[in-house]
Amino acid sequence: MSLTNSPGAFLDPVPSHANRFQVNVISEGQEISAAVNDDPDPPHYEETSFGDDSQNRLRISFRPGSQGCYDNFLQNGDTAKSDATLHAYDSHTNTYYLQTFGHNTVDAVPKIEYYRNTGSVSGPKANRPSLLDIHEQLAKNVTVAPGSADRVANGDGMPSDEQAEDKEDDKTGVVKFGWVKGVLVRCMLNIWGVMLFIRLSWIVGEAGIGLGVIIILLSTMVTSITGLSTSAIATNGFVRGGGAYYLISRSLGPEFGGSIGLIFAFANAVAVAMYVVGFAETVVDLLKESGSMMVDPTNDIRIIGSITVVILLGISVAGMEWEAKAQVILLVILLIAIANFFIGTVIPSNNEKKSRGFFNYQASIFAENFGPSFTKGEGFFSVFAIFFPAATGILAGANISGDLEDPQDAIPRGTMLAIFITTVAYLAVAICVAACVVRDATGSMNDTIVSGMNCNGSAACGLGYDFSRCQHEPCQYGLMNNFQVMSMVSGFGPLITAGIFSATLSSALASLVSAPKVFQALCKDNIFKGLQFFAKGYGKNNEPLRGYFLTFVIAMAFILIAELNVIAPIISNFFLASYALINFSCFHASYAKSPGWRPAYGIYNMWVSLFGAVLCCAVMFVINWWAAVITYVIELFLYIYVTYKKPDVNWGSSTQALSYVSALDNALELTMVEDHVKNFRPQCIVLTGGPMTRPALLDITHAFTKNSGLCICCEVFVGPRKLCVTEMNSGMVKKQAWLIKNKIKAFYAAVAADCFRDGVRSLLQASGLGRMKPNTLVIGFKKNWRKAPLAEIENYVGIIHDAFDFEIGVVIVRISQGFDISQVLQVQDELEKLEQERLALEATIKDNGGEEESGGLRGLFKKAGKLSITKPSPKKDSSINTIQSMHVGEFNQKLVEASAQFKKKQGKGTIDVWWLFDDGGLTLLIPYILTLRKKWKDCKLRIYVGGKVNRIEEEKIAMASLLSKFRIKFADIHIIGDINIRPNKESWKVFEEMIEPYRLHESCKDLTTAEKLKRETPWKITDAELEAVKEKSYRQVRLNELLQEHSRAANLIVLSLPVARKGSISDLLYMAWLEMLTKNLPPVLLVRGNHKNVLTFYS
Repeated sequence: MSLTNSPGAFLDPVPSHANRFQVNVISEGQEISAAVNDDPDPPHYEETSFGDDSQNRLRISFRPGSQGCYDNFLQNGDTAKSDATLHAYDSHTNTYYLQTFGHNTVDAVPKIEYYRNTGSVSGPKANRPSLLDIHEQLAKNVTVAPGSADRVANGDGMPSDEQAEDKEDDKTGVVKFGWVKGVLVRCMLNIWGVMLFIRLSWIVGEAGIGLGVIIILLSTMVTSITGLSTSAIATNGFVRGGGAYYLISRSLGPEFGGSIGLIFAFANAVAVAMYVVGFAETVVDLLKESGSMMVDPTNDIRIIGSITVVILLGISVAGMEWEAKAQVILLVILLIAIANFFIGTVIPSNNEKKSRGFFNYQASIFAENFGPSFTKGEGFFSVFAIFFPAATGILAGANISGDLEDPQDAIPRGTMLAIFITTVAYLAVAICVAACVVRDATGSMNDTIVSGMNCNGSAACGLGYDFSRCQHEPCQYGLMNNFQVMSMVSGFGPLITAGIFSATLSSALASLVSAPKVFQALCKDNIFKGLQFFAKGYGKNNEPLRGYFLTFVIAMAFILIAELNVIAPIISNFFLASYALINFSCFHASYAKSPGWRPAYGIYNMWVSLFGAVLCCAVMFVINWWAAVITYVIELFLYIYVTYKKPDVNWGSSTQALSYVSALDNALELTMVEDHVKNFRPQCIVLTGGPMTRPALLDITHAFTKNSGLCICCEVFVGPRKLCVTEMNSGMVKKQAWLIKNKIKAFYAAVAADCFRDGVRSLLQASGLGRMKPNTLVIGFKKNWRKAPLAEIENYVGIIHDAFDFEIGVVIVRISQGFDISQVLQVQDELEKLEQERLALEATIKDNGGEEESGGLRGLFKKAGKLSITKPSPKKDSSINTIQSMHVGEFNQKLVEASAQFKKKQGKGTIDVWWLFDDGGLTLLIPYILTLRKKWKDCKLRIYVGGKVNRIEEEKIAMASLLSKFRIKFADIHIIGDINIRPNKESWKVFEEMIEPYRLHESCKDLTTAEKLKRETPWKITDAELEAVKEKSYRQVRLNELLQEHSRAANLIVLSLPVARKGSISDLLYMAWLEMLTKNLPPVLLVRGNHKNVLTFYS
């Protein structure tokens, strides 16, 4: 976009075409408005299209006669902004924004650029205006980058013209294939293997035409179902390179994708060796016939195989274009060889061919060969196992999905058509050869029938030949005995040999390309960290040269081993495992009912895909049961490994979708079942604020909710709503990620409210889902209550009252140092930034060679180093773990140690449970759950209950009986009989001094003054109130004395929380009770359930 003062710049160009979506740039401002009013012909703003015309840019043009008014835009006497400073959201000066459908708005119409991923190879990504951009008022004095109006019109984040040109330049020279060259040709070549020429005749001889056709169709059914599933997955979104690995991993997730991707790439690499050895064996047979052996058959295979794989590697490394040309040439040869066979079947047979069993098309031969004639040790499934590998190879096109122009169109069309063509060819060849050639022939032209000889009734006998001796001795010719039947039948035998060469080399070439492409995609995703080296690509086509050489090494190794008969069944099973998972992926994605599952290819069915997956697994065992077992073991091992490593990827897999559906279904099922006491578990709302700011509070709660109950870390943002909502939304993902990173099984929830109590009240009422709703509120003790504003104390005590109103239990946790370490985190962040700046500046100084001038800077950083922590190490478990010892002046080291105290394993000790009031059993259940945890399992429960002095033994026996019925193990039971006696004077004096600043002392004043003070300071503790609850106050002070006496050395104290009756106990007196009760003790949990049973002794 440019603004110039040249006369031609303001001429109104004639639009090249009308467009449906029109966007105008609007200019607002008092000066401009005045100019418009003075000008009878106001400026015309050229309309800009949102269409596909990439050359259409946002421009401003003026009608003739109005140029002078706009040569200079004046704002407060200054020249208005030029194009370099024009921006979209400046409402204070000139506002430039879009006009869509005739209305001034920042809103944008739908565009494909908004839906692309960052770094998309298909085009640049644009960012639509955010909801805040169109919902909030236009900001004042916003500073926007130059040319932002252009970005608004074209989508923020769109590249400049130069960047677009660079991208186009980068794309020049990239080879992309259509569906014929990229998929159809490859799949046909890979499916048509050596089996077509040297084994199909034997298969139809063993199984007969009827069962032979069934074998071919059964194999085709497996591949067709897999092809349909592949097509469905491939058309459900943009497909990148990686073939089967990409399809499976994006559908089922990295666990399945990573495991199958590795073995699929390995299978393709070994398949190169298999096909090359097949080619080498054919060449060695020709050398034998001509007497031109080099060494011996085994070593000749190795020599020829090694030379062949080197040549194939050269073709592959030369580029995909050369490889594609080679594939086309090989296909032409293959098609000529197949046509040569069909031509040969109609050429009249000579006596030599007749003696070998070939009589052209004969109805008698067709009828004789229609039924099966299995030889010893063979059967339907064994013959099927031999043929099935000939039907594989349907993923050859999908494996180079990254090199296809339009994978979503090419993969379904090319794959399904290739399956159809190759299946027709297999059926035609099988039926034709079985209608022309008998099962057994001697090859002797003397075995003709002369007059007077008895005919055994065979088809050959009716045609003048007697091959009956083949029933008693082995023969060398016929469908059952000669693997070169197709050469014999064909019009020109050497063409069949060329077809065998073409089939083997094309399959080897396809596998040599597929293995590195799949492996590169796997390595790019970094699922297996050690394989990242092979992710690098070279050239315009991002060729995986490192992967090519790795495949070459694997292929060479297996060629030199030359023992492929053992490995072949495993390789076939590797391919079948891939087919099974592709089918299962299609079924799983459909079953998960994710709205994102919308394949453009609609010819599929989820249950057919599931049947295909089961069929593939069955075929694996039919082919070779031990190879199937090995395949499953390897895949299971890799699956477990990837699951354990938990790669940091999110592909929106159907596994995630099904997890959601399962969770939703289970939550709905739970709502239909009434709660039962046996299934009670603490489900906690923890008022941590940001979860990293109060780690100790979260740790102790997590200790009794992990793997058993709900834990929600809650934060209340108090203040101006707009700021609070912005801060809350920006931190949601970060704080949940912190919980996941630190392996804390909890949720994070936040609300914005006018006051803290309102926010907590909202959380108590609205948190959770169905039966998974919180039943316990966990808060930290407000240690600074004596210095805090009165409103904070009212809110704190108020949320306890609110929890009881909602029938939610309360747990108040107190540790000696307090919980909040936000200041520690802030200091740490600042020091880390300082350290980073120091390292960056030192590196700059070193690069610039400024050793002499750097003294001042170094001195500065030496001073900063005194404040610094020991050198920051990478964060692992949490930010707190990285804090090392610092000077006391920086922050409280004891606070840091206290914040991590519940992360450590608790040694042998006790958890003292002071179960003074029956609250339904929560006071007892929480410590019991703690003893089940690894960190607390060495701690024994000691139970303290109140009782009468003269009935201590009886009450001890009764409590022991109750605990045994609850099946709760305990180390000891103590009956405290002196709870209600008065505390000593020193303790009581401490309590009185504590509440003294908050007392009203109305009894010492006249009535009028007292009433006035009550009105002015209603929050103060009155003498009447203090006298009314004096016994309760005595009890709290006395309990602290008993706790000091009995539980000073405990690892943890769990104590019944006293309840303040609403309207009777003032907030400050209640806080004094809690303070006095927990003063100078180990960590304390004050617990009060909702007085509903959480324990039962009934089964």
